[in-house]
Amino acid sequence: MKFQLQRHGWMLVLAGWLFFSTSQADELRIAVASNFAPVLEQLAADFQKSSGHAVVLSAGATGKLYTQISSGAPFDLFFAADNDKPAKLVTEHKAVAGTVYTYALGQLVLWSTTLNLGANAQVILKAGDFRHLAIASPSLAPYGMAAQQVLEKLQLWQPLQTKLVQGENIAQTLQFIESGNAELGFIALAQWLALPAQQRGTSWQIPAELHAPITQDAVILKDGTAARAFMAFIKSAAAKAAITKAGYALP
Repeated sequence: MKFQLQRHGWMLVLAGWLFFSTSQADELRIAVASNFAPVLEQLAADFQKSSGHAVVLSAGATGKLYTQISSGAPFDLFFAADNDKPAKLVTEHKAVAGTVYTYALGQLVLWSTTLNLGANAQVILKAGDFRHLAIASPSLAPYGMAAQQVLEKLQLWQPLQTKLVQGENIAQTLQFIESGNAELGFIALAQWLALPAQQRGTSWQIPAELHAPITQDAVILKDGTAARAFMAFIKSAAAKAAITKAGYALP
């Protein structure tokens, strides 16, 4: 009888622990723009350790992720590379009003592993003495739209049309340059900083006046304790420090 009571008591404790765990720990599904995925991956790992909530990331072009969310993809949060798509989701009643937050300001660089950019970048672009220039798709990726704006300001958008190769997102654009399929291309400063020093080649950080601000907003899609906790974590001093260290500015 004593054994049965102890066993019964243990089962109650176990059942209580399981109830507490399942009621307190959730799985967060987060859609994130490709440029920010490596940073968010590390931040999500820190959040998991401190909160117990599991985090699953799905990275892609902002425009493509927006389409998936609009079609009912079951994400809890959306970290976009612009401020347009999160606002549209709120207007369309597919995101929680009042939860839009600017988590980063993106910065753009022109990068090459073979050409000597830096002070020569504009001269090289205007000379056009290369086979391919990589950009992210302007219709899908905000960094691609920024790249288009830069080329338009330099009056090179039309002259370089035959040399452009477009990645679906900024991660694919980086791959074009890494693989040598494009001699140079526009990527996020954060991507360039994440490269090993020996692979960085040369770069030109694009002056802010050459393109519209890359305002990156996040929004809660499905309200809940875990989603609110993650958004609060992203607003913390530690998270902001990690974001700036990765190559982003803050508003």
